[in-house]
Amino acid sequence: MSSLVGPDEDDPRGKPAVPEHVQDAIRTLIEWAGDDPTREGLLDTPARVARAWKEYCLGYNEDPAHHLARVFEEVGGYDEIVLLKDIPFQSHCEHHMAPIIGKAAIAYLPTDRVVGISKLARVLHGYARRLQVQERLTAEVAHCIQEHLNPRGVAVVIEASHACMTARGVRTPGVSMVTSQVMGTFRKDSKSREEVLKLMGY
Repeated sequence: MSSLVGPDEDDPRGKPAVPEHVQDAIRTLIEWAGDDPTREGLLDTPARVARAWKEYCLGYNEDPAHHLARVFEEVGGYDEIVLLKDIPFQSHCEHHMAPIIGKAAIAYLPTDRVVGISKLARVLHGYARRLQVQERLTAEVAHCIQEHLNPRGVAVVIEASHACMTARGVRTPGVSMVTSQVMGTFRKDSKSREEVLKLMGY
């Protein structure tokens, strides 16, 4: 069944148009799951789902590194750990497209410049808003900070729950996965690594 809004027409409520072939794909999935995509409650679902996935995957439209372009060098001689922890994030597993919901801790040991703390969260969200695996997400955040801030060390720890495990398959709720990536001083020096992980709560 065709949408009330044509494939090239924007929704009168200001929402972007969704191509008909995208809506047809979602209708096919609904039907394959066992429901009727033409029933009243599901008529607008294909467009809603498509727009939701555009929002979930906003990270494909940005380069997370651009958040690190503006740095500050007037730090009063501060050269110890900078840490932002308990950063909430949401992503989707690339294997089942199921939600990954968790938190991250990001730390770095600056040389002569720092970045606004909100930018660390923006880097995380830029990579998280893509189809992901947690291991790669952890590494991407760490490598981005290392490459663009050139700190003496970087540490990233991510803890998350995966719906592909909790809501299907083995169906084991309450389980979280922890991944970490340490670089530079935090990798080479065990005392520095222990210090940053302790500050993170691990």
